Amino acid sequence: MIGAGIAGLSCAYELVCSGHKVAVVDRGAFGGGMTARTSAHLAFELDDFFEELRSLRGEEACRQYYESQRAAVDRIEEICGQESIDCDFARVDGYFVPAEEKDIEYLRKELDAARAAGFADAEWVDTGPGFWSSGPALRFPRQGRFHPLKYLDGLVSSLHRRGANLFAETPIVGLEEKNDQVHAETGRGTITAARVVVATNSPFHLRIPIHTKQAPYRTYVIAGPIPKGAAPDALIWDTLEPSYHYVRLQPGDVEDVLIVGGEDHKTGEAADMDERLARLEAWARERFPELGRTAHRWSGQVFEPSDYVPFIGKSPGYERVYLTTGDSGEGLTTGVAGALLIRDLINEGSTPWADVYDPDRLMLRGAVEFVKENVDAARHWAAHLRGGEVSSLEEIRPGEGALIKLNGKMTAAYRTDDGDLKLCSASCTHMGCIVRWNRFERCWDCPCHGSHFSVDGEALQGPAFTPLSKVESA
Repeated sequence: MIGAGIAGLSCAYELVCSGHKVAVVDRGAFGGGMTARTSAHLAFELDDFFEELRSLRGEEACRQYYESQRAAVDRIEEICGQESIDCDFARVDGYFVPAEEKDIEYLRKELDAARAAGFADAEWVDTGPGFWSSGPALRFPRQGRFHPLKYLDGLVSSLHRRGANLFAETPIVGLEEKNDQVHAETGRGTITAARVVVATNSPFHLRIPIHTKQAPYRTYVIAGPIPKGAAPDALIWDTLEPSYHYVRLQPGDVEDVLIVGGEDHKTGEAADMDERLARLEAWARERFPELGRTAHRWSGQVFEPSDYVPFIGKSPGYERVYLTTGDSGEGLTTGVAGALLIRDLINEGSTPWADVYDPDRLMLRGAVEFVKENVDAARHWAAHLRGGEVSSLEEIRPGEGALIKLNGKMTAAYRTDDGDLKLCSASCTHMGCIVRWNRFERCWDCPCHGSHFSVDGEALQGPAFTPLSKVESA
């Protein structure tokens, strides 16, 4: 297993429980990737809506998706009991609410599509949860919430007890299939396995397949204390486009924590992070006036597939390599559903959910979105031909980064708080797109396929796995 977030650790757990000898590696600390940045909704209502999926791929695809995501939440609950993992897991209602009055009719279409997918107990309610009491909503019973890092800690302990081999700080820089084995190159040596699962949020081992079928987006989250009873213990999300809001509670002993997210944008295509977070907080305070001081602010990255469904199964171009990617904002349930699917593919050779998640599927029915996202990527490649964002290094303030042309080449320049300059090539080492400065996270983001790099050029998030090359000051 390459990747130690919920997808990789869940897959390791399923396979070690099936009798396989398992190793898990991660380029950083276990649980240190995007699983740690989620808002932790365990919902099996489709993030992009069953009505949209039905219009693209039909009711059978909706049914497979619903059954797999429901099975994922059931499996999390089962593992919590079997392994005695105390992670605040609870079943809660989910509410889909209209952001505006004009959206109410869409809720009726979504209810019909959800029921056709198998969500028999989804229902229309005339009065929504708590702050949305003046209007209707869709209620989805038996959704879930938990603390994701507590859950991952429990999985790691279980894997240790069951004899799995766990290796943090072990980046994989290449995969090769040879003699019915897979050889994973670490840079310090090679790990040989019968099969490999790439669970790295975005597949690092592929240049083109998959990456042209999904697009990276940034999402923002705030969290703060709220008195008990001041907000419903439920999952809530609205219809706002292009970036809906999502809300849940994390229970506490004296008071709870309200977690609110939204304000999404394409990765690398915004520099107004402070304004987005301010809007998100204002939205939350308008609806939850008892919300205390915002204690935490963070962002995460999700990958949006062109036809709304993740890619899980055998990797294109490989016989013994499997992948899971394309979380579309539901990475927790998708990670666990993917573990169940890949377990069955390895153990049984088949799964009833294979078609809907097939990584090799054609994207004809998502063609419009597919073309749009790839036009955006082409635009970012063309940035090599343009000028920089600043004309001199002196314009870059401490703690800030900017693109600058040095010796005719686009350079990612960052000035430390102490005034030192760090200069790297601005060309992403995955496919050559020009990276963009992320003021909020203080890193370089690739807007084409979602790679992140530190101010020193170190690869933090795939698909890139090699650092940005250093540039000497002119």
